[in-house]
Amino acid sequence: METIKRKINVLNDENYSFKSFINIFILVMILSGIFGFIYEEIFYRIDLGYFVKRGSTYGPWIPIYFFGGGLITLISYKYKKNPFIVFFINCVVTGILEYGTGFVLYEFFGIRLWDYNTEIWNFGNINGYICLRSILFFGMSSLFLVYLVLPSVKKISERISEKNMSIISYVLLTLFIFDVIIYFIRFILIQNESKKTSYYINCLINLY
Repeated sequence: METIKRKINVLNDENYSFKSFINIFILVMILSGIFGFIYEEIFYRIDLGYFVKRGSTYGPWIPIYFFGGGLITLISYKYKKNPFIVFFINCVVTGILEYGTGFVLYEFFGIRLWDYNTEIWNFGNINGYICLRSILFFGMSSLFLVYLVLPSVKKISERISEKNMSIISYVLLTLFIFDVIIYFIRFILIQNESKKTSYYINCLINLY
């Protein structure tokens, strides 16, 4: 068990406890989700000419950025001494994550949360799931996360007690999880209502 914890704890070279690492990791993921929300609000304001609520959840975070931030931390933090490696690895990793997520959501659930076919600056667009702009942006964002966000969160964790850090991180994580669950419940209800509506329409048509 201890061996597994050491492998997961990418901060173990700095003598952080596993519990402290989990707290830091959760906050980094939450901040990544919020960062993604802010970025998309700004980008789509430029693209559409007006503000729209981005993301499928109610809160100011976007799940794919949440998970992307965690993935970036786990995969690239050990290469933090070389920014070029961090940038390159995360261009590849986040590109695969974005394409895979978009493909699975659309092909298996019929959900299309983004489509680069309809956006500006969509050069290198592949099936509307990824484009060169998004990959380069995620690569640059990984540098921001590894060299600014993560060190800042670590400093915060050193200034407050581990108990308070745990309360903050787990409360935010709980809110995020409930938000995602509510989205899926809402989606299922909408899908069921849509099927009922289609059924009644077909029944009316068959009457004539």
